[in-house]
Amino acid sequence: MTVFVVSLFLPHTINFQLPTSTRYSYGSRPVAAKHITTRIETEAKPSLFAQRDITPPRTPNADIDHDDEFFAHAENTELHPHFPKNANIAPSDPHAPAWGSGRLFNQPQSRASSLPPADILKHSKLSEKAIQLGRAGVRQPQLARSDSHDRVFAHADWTVVSADQGNGGLRNAVEAAVRCGKLHDKIWVGTLGMPTDALEDTQQKQDIEDRLATEYDSLTVFCKDSDFDGHYTHYCKQILWPVFHYQIPDNPKSKAYEDHSWVFYVKVNQAFANKIVKNWKRGDSIWIHDYHLLLVPQMVRKKLPDAKIGFFLHVAFPSSEVFRCLAVRKELLEGMLGANLIGFQIHEYARHFLQTCSRLLCVEATNDGVQLEDRFVDVINLAIGIDPIALDMNRADPDVASWMQTMEERYRGKKLIVARDKLDHVRGVRQKLLAYELFLNKNPQWRDHVVMIQVATSTTELSELDATVSDIVTRVNSSWANLAYQPLVYLKQDISYAQYLALLTVADALMIASQREGMNLTSHEFLFCQDGKFKGHNKYGSLILSEFTGSASVFGGAELSVNPWDYRQCAEAIQKALEMGDDERKERWTKLYAAVMHHTAEHWFSAFLQRLDKVYEEQHKRDTTSVPRLSLNILGNLYQKSERRLFIVDYEGTLASWGSPTNIILTSPQRTIDVLNDILIDERNIVYVMSSRQPEELDRLFKRVPNLGLIAENGCFLKEFGQSTWKEMPDPEKMQAWKDSVEGIMTYYQERTPGSWIETRHCSIIFHYKNAEDFETASRQAGDCASHINDACEKQRVRAIPIDGAVAVEPIDWSKATAAKKIFEGLKKGIPPNVEYTSPIDFLMVIGDGRDDEVIFRWANDLDKEGTVANVTTVSLGSRNTEAGYTLTQGVTAGVLTVLQKLAMLPPK
Repeated sequence: MTVFVVSLFLPHTINFQLPTSTRYSYGSRPVAAKHITTRIETEAKPSLFAQRDITPPRTPNADIDHDDEFFAHAENTELHPHFPKNANIAPSDPHAPAWGSGRLFNQPQSRASSLPPADILKHSKLSEKAIQLGRAGVRQPQLARSDSHDRVFAHADWTVVSADQGNGGLRNAVEAAVRCGKLHDKIWVGTLGMPTDALEDTQQKQDIEDRLATEYDSLTVFCKDSDFDGHYTHYCKQILWPVFHYQIPDNPKSKAYEDHSWVFYVKVNQAFANKIVKNWKRGDSIWIHDYHLLLVPQMVRKKLPDAKIGFFLHVAFPSSEVFRCLAVRKELLEGMLGANLIGFQIHEYARHFLQTCSRLLCVEATNDGVQLEDRFVDVINLAIGIDPIALDMNRADPDVASWMQTMEERYRGKKLIVARDKLDHVRGVRQKLLAYELFLNKNPQWRDHVVMIQVATSTTELSELDATVSDIVTRVNSSWANLAYQPLVYLKQDISYAQYLALLTVADALMIASQREGMNLTSHEFLFCQDGKFKGHNKYGSLILSEFTGSASVFGGAELSVNPWDYRQCAEAIQKALEMGDDERKERWTKLYAAVMHHTAEHWFSAFLQRLDKVYEEQHKRDTTSVPRLSLNILGNLYQKSERRLFIVDYEGTLASWGSPTNIILTSPQRTIDVLNDILIDERNIVYVMSSRQPEELDRLFKRVPNLGLIAENGCFLKEFGQSTWKEMPDPEKMQAWKDSVEGIMTYYQERTPGSWIETRHCSIIFHYKNAEDFETASRQAGDCASHINDACEKQRVRAIPIDGAVAVEPIDWSKATAAKKIFEGLKKGIPPNVEYTSPIDFLMVIGDGRDDEVIFRWANDLDKEGTVANVTTVSLGSRNTEAGYTLTQGVTAGVLTVLQKLAMLPPK
């Protein structure tokens, strides 16, 4: 079995070896070909797709001692990036700046031009003419320049190198799974993270693809530069990334980009899906990663209905109120729901996704997943972690020990608070530095004794934030710095991996102030590096962690949790971290370390694939194409051999066809009653009819069928076989309490939905909107209503379930299965008492057609697995995903009556 690991970027890219003698001119300045390079940026700014400068930065000279610059204190000095000695190291945090992000590769320039303004998108002859003129005029010089540029790369030698961009946490997890022997056959699927239009129609492109496939187990997805630019730079980073991190784009430019950059997002996702479909073989697993590829699961599902597909979102998933702001929200959700299993970092994100599906798609969302019309999609939360084995090996690098010694000498007698973040609004660097400033203001005794080292990788697109942070740094250092002390070291550059590990080891505290973050694996690496492996460095450092990171849910309160917007609380956390006693410090670290060692990268990777195999097998069994048709001959033989039989048959859609919501008309009423009476003639038969209708309605419908058992309101009322009185299962007082709450919520939405109405039953309430004047608006209101009720009434043990044209609210603790269980237990005890039984139930048949019947199918199938009942037959009507053992697709209600009638006519053996 092959596992397709699908992410936007491959773990490898291409470096072209250009001849140094080749020269050609860009603009008015001649440039050596060896300097025509693209800097591989962090995952937030890949390659040259968003870069327009025709003169890229020069490669630093080898004789510059970059390591010494780590301690430069001029906060606004731009430093050359340091080249790490181990270029294969990936940052554990999926969205952290990449190690070695300063490396320069010789790669083609992008042909992508800036996207047009929103008004050009109008489909008119004028706009089409403008686009044509744009191609012919404005872009002509660029194209001419590209032809010369392309010829240089078309014949250049090249090598495959480790890429800096991409999901480092995923890469580390794959390597850990391979090392542990839990992943034997894998194929990476992704892009090269570089412009590829220059390779078009060349043998070079095919050679690159072939080599990556044969030597690096990688399938390369080639996209047009313009498609990738629109997909990644615009839609992913300007639309999805902010929304997923609770930052609604309010810039008119962002809103304009949303519509037309969506086209490029779809194109790139389709390119990934096509590559997967072309190479997939039966038995392979497809695991798709992150918000760049939300549409791929459904695209693959359309072409490969039987494929085993998993999807994992590495970033946070916002609440439904935020997610609904996206213009294409339904398409994104439906894209994700193409998977068999969807994974999130923590429970909060999974709950947000389920609520959003219920609210926007009006589907049934349970704690385990989403019930679609034709299948069930499992949803789990599974936190990613670090790779302790690889991290421990990297700590053995002599450079780590050397840097530890250097930092100890530099900061002897000082407490160190460290941090490494990307400089954007989500990471909360500004809030963190303001809190540190407040701490120094309120605690003068700590001045001269504490230093914060903030490593921040800067981006040119956030110049305003950069300036604000620099002002804070200047203010802090100008207030308390002296010749021998600087309270805040601010590095607008990344550092080498050895420096990073050394910094985490000697630190007294790590501070993370992210405003929203899927996980933060820097905190995991810090805790691991504090394990005391290096003599004299078992400080058991304190972790100050924002409550809005996924890691905060994993650590369970052993960290110092802070709200990054509460500067006073953050300042107090800094003080506590520095003044905490040794015993408490060690106790906290021990608990945190245990969590880190449990949630490892290898555990995450293996656990997800194991769960994917399990849910795929369970879902495949429930697929209508896998469920056999009911055989009347086999059923008849089992019936004749049995001594005591129990039938539980659904009413709506099974014994009766659906009529109006208030008056379901029996199919061939006389025939139905005759068949039920015929099968009850045999004293060995016990028959129950189950329904969502009220007890009075069932009494009226079946008054001519004596000894018939009845289950009303989906298990809340029970009239036992041979009895004349009803038993109410739930407590009436508790029922009325939640009904009052739910009715008030429903009334609010009913008043805003013309044509809708509320039906109140004894133990349930239904909001009907099928005949609403505006069905689309009514559907949206119904989704909001269901989400509102599920949030507000969760503790009252009720749930809102979307059904066809309605939302039904009923108690969680009572169902058709609980009623069936009570019936079965009673029959084993000899109930009703006036009937004598000489043998236990040895024949059980359950027939139903709806989603609410799945719980009783499951109950009956469990009895079969346990061997409690010799012969169990569960039958679902129609063609849909089901847990029933058999299907009856022809005749439907008439077919059920025919089956029961033929059984009643069989002579005993």
